[in-house]
Amino acid sequence: MHALRLRTAIILIFALFFSAINYAVAASNSQDRVLNFARKVEVTKFFPTADRYGELREDIAVLPAMAGDEVLGWVFLTTDLVSTTGYSGKPIDTLVGINPDGILTSVQLVKHAEPIVLIGIPDSAIKQVTENYAGLDIRKEAEQGGSAHELDIISGATVTIMVIDDSVVRASLKVARTLGIGGLKTKIADSGPKFLVDPEKTEISDWMTLTGDGSLRRLTLDVGQINAAFVEQGNPKAIKRPEKGPDTDAYIDMYMGLADVPTIGRTIMGDAEYGNLKDRLKEGEHAIVVLGRGRYSFKGTGYVRGGIFDRIQLIQDDISVRFKDRQHKRLGEIAAGDAPTFKELDIFTIPADSGFEPSKPFRLQLLAHRTIGAIEKTFLTFDLGYQLPAQYLKKIEVAATAIDEAGESAIAASEEDARVELWQRIWNDRQIDIAILGIALAILTGVFFFQMQVSKSEKFTFWFRIGFLTFVLVWLGWMENAQLSVVNVLALFSALTSEFSWSAFLMDPLVFLLWFSVAAALLFWGRGAYCGWLCPFGALQELTNRIAKFFKVPQVTLPWGLHERLWAVKYMIFLGLFGLSLYSLAVAEHYAEVEPFKTAIILKFQRGWPYVLFAVLLLGAGLFIERFYCRYLCPLGAALAIPARLRMFDWLKRYKECGSPCARCEKECMVGAIHPEGHINPNECLNCLHCQVLYQSDDKCPVCIKKLARRKKFEAQTGLSKTEKGTSVKQPA
Repeated sequence: MHALRLRTAIILIFALFFSAINYAVAASNSQDRVLNFARKVEVTKFFPTADRYGELREDIAVLPAMAGDEVLGWVFLTTDLVSTTGYSGKPIDTLVGINPDGILTSVQLVKHAEPIVLIGIPDSAIKQVTENYAGLDIRKEAEQGGSAHELDIISGATVTIMVIDDSVVRASLKVARTLGIGGLKTKIADSGPKFLVDPEKTEISDWMTLTGDGSLRRLTLDVGQINAAFVEQGNPKAIKRPEKGPDTDAYIDMYMGLADVPTIGRTIMGDAEYGNLKDRLKEGEHAIVVLGRGRYSFKGTGYVRGGIFDRIQLIQDDISVRFKDRQHKRLGEIAAGDAPTFKELDIFTIPADSGFEPSKPFRLQLLAHRTIGAIEKTFLTFDLGYQLPAQYLKKIEVAATAIDEAGESAIAASEEDARVELWQRIWNDRQIDIAILGIALAILTGVFFFQMQVSKSEKFTFWFRIGFLTFVLVWLGWMENAQLSVVNVLALFSALTSEFSWSAFLMDPLVFLLWFSVAAALLFWGRGAYCGWLCPFGALQELTNRIAKFFKVPQVTLPWGLHERLWAVKYMIFLGLFGLSLYSLAVAEHYAEVEPFKTAIILKFQRGWPYVLFAVLLLGAGLFIERFYCRYLCPLGAALAIPARLRMFDWLKRYKECGSPCARCEKECMVGAIHPEGHINPNECLNCLHCQVLYQSDDKCPVCIKKLARRKKFEAQTGLSKTEKGTSVKQPA
């Protein structure tokens, strides 16, 4: 039976592994994607007189729109050319048509995973916005850095619309420059001197100097200016709802600087915080400090719900960066003594794969909104331009080179290679973190393999478990954010039936290693290896319950019949989420908020009050019923329990007397995983090893107590107690 299970498990694991690789290879050929989408959208949508799509170009993923032998224009998929993601964390695919004059003829939204329908916004409204890009002049966008048009934003879908806008404009600029459309030319590579940030410029300055020499740049708007801007926009509803108060009141006063430049970072943050920032930044990453005061917040509260800062984005040439909650850190105070007071002090990390160059000019674009109805808003954008002062740069001489068409293709290929290899650089940068997790996993594996020796001492087992869970909660959870989720399971299944990005899967080495260890542990020990030892939220539940027990909080034991039936709830939740993922992964991800992991672990309770209240209620229930969420509600635990049925070994030892007449293990099992007849339910067991401590206890286990009593009786009868044996050895001397 074990051999059959082993063969089945190995076949499933290898099938999963090779399927993933096959999908990774298939997904790596991005040019196939534009062909697939073009088959679903007639060429006449973009050019009414066209009769077919031409052959895909080799230098860039663009399809000519043909009428006989004449090329009417070109059609391309935005996600083949630029990488932007929305609220869902997934790309938003749009097909764009552009004519030889650089005018967009049509934009068709063909695929997205945005959860916008969950807040009452019809998909047709989003598609209408994309179609409104027809007529956009890319030549003007090139002249004004992508800001020659007004955003047509739908309230409640701000990020989605801005991502679509960003990808359409940047992809169109890339195509126009590559093909020379509308007189635009391929960019010339930097020639002559090239500048890099000089790491030797480390002296501490002061606020007045930084603002005076341009190290910090400022955007300031008063009430009168913002009211005038909305009047100029011409929206009657916005004009009727002006900002109240004196015109001279500050609407927003915002400063920005490159925080990883030593002088700027040390002056603003102080040496300790600057050192922490440098430790956090990985190879190729940069950071900006943004400070704000006034009526309007550059952060808002949208990031609390969706994890994306929708009021600001960084723009440099044809690239843009929209920041997520994981790229954000609050700054406690400004180290410079002469600095004014700010309400908002924040650090944002610029990803290494964004293409950002600190020596070149860039701008931080602020999105200002005005409520004009119950749920309706209108928007304006303002730019805070920035150029790092020359004193922070050092010059590197490079040979002058002009990029021709072939050269541009080669550079594009090298950029793609860099993205593919980014995960390797991340792994190299996180060698210490990987080593720490590797050691922790090795120790835990040793504990499981030698569980009888470890659990011989009740005191050692207790304190080892408390220490390990504290490490998992603090380091693995709160510091490293390595919390697995049922969303990972749903996304993997979805990837195996659609597309799979192997490099994306490797981007977080700790999560990857955890999933690898979980896959192995399922074969040996079941789901308890992760749920009982490596889940940060599980650790938080158990530790808070231990504290509750210390303060004599009464523990509730549910009747067995009710307890056993409540087990099924988490499986129903998982099956519901799984069914939703077959319809829409984005919808399933939204409802996966039944997991409090993001609130309690990833965001450390820095979130909207409904999410915090939900997490606190679950932890509160866990004070009275140990591991309440794990027992009855956790869909991840249910998802792991299903393949865990393939486990190869039964490591937990039992006596035939367990359950009849003895029920001590059943009563002391922290999650009630032991049936009244003594059988351990492997689907519910968290491998805490407490039953193995009892199994060997001469003080608590009736079987051990009887064995000890018989041994003592035998020794007394034969006169060979341990003490007497020691004496008899000495007598002949």
